[in-house]
Amino acid sequence: MSSSHARPAGYRNDLTLFTAIAFGMSWAAWAVAIALGEAGAATAFHALGAFGPLVGALVIRIRRRRRGEAAPARTVRFRKAALAWTPVLLVVGSATVLAGAFLAHQGGGPALGLDAGKDMIEANPGGPVSFFATMLLVGPLSEEPGWRGTAYPRLRATMNRYTVGLVLGVVWAVWHLPLFFIDGTVQNELGLATPSGALLTASAVPMAMLVCHAYERAGVLAAIATHFAVNTTMVMLGVEEPVTLAMIMGVQAIVAVGLLATVRPAAERPADGPAAPAAPVPDGARAR
Repeated sequence: MSSSHARPAGYRNDLTLFTAIAFGMSWAAWAVAIALGEAGAATAFHALGAFGPLVGALVIRIRRRRRGEAAPARTVRFRKAALAWTPVLLVVGSATVLAGAFLAHQGGGPALGLDAGKDMIEANPGGPVSFFATMLLVGPLSEEPGWRGTAYPRLRATMNRYTVGLVLGVVWAVWHLPLFFIDGTVQNELGLATPSGALLTASAVPMAMLVCHAYERAGVLAAIATHFAVNTTMVMLGVEEPVTLAMIMGVQAIVAVGLLATVRPAAERPADGPAAPAAPVPDGARAR
């Protein structure tokens, strides 16, 4: 195929293959972790499963390049501006969690505190550096090149921004379900059939919309930053109570919808100012 953008039918094939790899690799590794129970090897398979979306993204990219296809039209490429937006989006992601936790406390929920986060850091053999590196690697880095960098631009070929966020949120929530059965995970501690477990699962939708906005604003790096900020702040605060989870989910939904409604995607903005007018074509060079 030529280097022009692939047709939506090609995107559907890519999405099918990506989804099969992401779910197949992740769920297979997590099935082993579930079977091993509390064995030390279960931790390795738990971590391995997080890389399903990344492997799927790499396969799609290799496949696209072998076919000579350009990246999808809605792909947000890396730009230097992304480096400037990364700390801003880190703050925005973290602020949605802090604001929700604060509002929940004002309504009678648990108080904010870092005791849970400190305990986890102290329990980590590598200390703070290892803890935050793991938080970055297992989740943001292992997922965002797939969900946002690969799936998002292909879904946008036929869907609006809100529908893409909703679809990716639901898929994301389903993809995470096996974690409820792996010892030592936050999901397992909450339980799938509890209010907290149900809210944590549902929260994948507004969070997906928030991370989709970040991707639209500055690409995969921005999506990684937002994902990392939300996950890390949730863990540091030890968010588990239903009222807190519900409030955070509400704040993220409002912020995400507001940002999607007001901020134009980077892929739709000219990179270097207005396009130059087309040069006149000599008569002799017209269609032959």
